[in-house]
Amino acid sequence: MRNDPLRLAGVGCVLIAAVLTVLVVVRWGPLLFLDERIAEELHARAVAHPGTTQAVRVLSDWVWDPWTMRALAAAAFITLWWRGDRGRALRVAVAAVVASVVQQGLKALVGRERPVWPDPVDAAHYSAYPSGHAMTATVVCGMLLWLLPGAAPRWALATAWAVAAVSVLGVGFTRLHLGVHWASDVLAGWLLGVAVVAGATAGSGRRGRACSGRSPVSPRADGPAR
Repeated sequence: MRNDPLRLAGVGCVLIAAVLTVLVVVRWGPLLFLDERIAEELHARAVAHPGTTQAVRVLSDWVWDPWTMRALAAAAFITLWWRGDRGRALRVAVAAVVASVVQQGLKALVGRERPVWPDPVDAAHYSAYPSGHAMTATVVCGMLLWLLPGAAPRWALATAWAVAAVSVLGVGFTRLHLGVHWASDVLAGWLLGVAVVAGATAGSGRRGRACSGRSPVSPRADGPAR
């Protein structure tokens, strides 16, 4: 079945995210040490290069902000619904809602503190784990890629995948560079995002098929009766 690799990836991501969550909750030493080292190095660079940091803030707070991503998902939902493609429209909506519920639920349950700096370059509120920016970008970009028609030109598919990859990886980097997340927060956001996309697209059949509500008609169906 075409979706089997994605399903397996989704299951794998859930398992890894579960292990990662446990390690965060029990405050496993090696993980905390790695998180702190990465955070300290990136924060030092952010402070040393204010111009770059300001550009990163624009990308993080505007271009790749979760509300920007949700607006893209809403636009996709409205477009699909208007075209009569109700099934895929609902899958996009469900994915966006589930992503928000999962990330907010985990933030409340885990209650992880964000990095604290004497000279912060940005600020963020609520709990750190998982990164809502990383998870939302992964879910929205993943669902938009799933919506691409299979007959699209190669250059269009390649461009879409490149933009999605830059967005998902880029938003994770911005959160680390700005010192508002630990690396494991971002990793968890990515893993959970892939899992949500896998779940939302499970059993969807062929990618890019338009759901017009009518059965396929053979070329001879409108011809004269014989």
